[in-house]
Amino acid sequence: QVQLVESGGGLVQAGGSLRLSCAASGRTFSSLTMGWFRQAPGKEREFVAGINRSGGRTFYADSVKGRFTISRDNAKNTVYLQMNSLKPEDTAVYYCAANSVGKVYQYDYWGQGTQVTVSS
Repeated sequence: QVQLVESGGGLVQAGGSLRLSCAASGRTFSSLTMGWFRQAPGKEREFVAGINRSGGRTFYADSVKGRFTISRDNAKNTVYLQMNSLKPEDTAVYYCAANSVGKVYQYDYWGQGTQVTVSS
């Protein structure tokens, strides 16, 4: 089993920045593909960003390209999501996700989520 704990959410004005963190345990972190998803009220959960095991490849939803950056520190068992130029439409609960099979868009393990609210 993999346990994921997100932190770093909060309230920020449009144009501002936040950095989310997700600490993983229960499995060798470098064996996990990691991702971030989000779910806004009344909407389905959507893929935001993914990163492969080494951190050498990253993937983004079109809506966040150029504004968000996913990264990982395998020594700290942590994945990050740096969010810049935030917009009100980025408001959502953000979830950290992991899988051990190397797929960037399909995940088996999920965190509890952290709220991000962007005010206009």
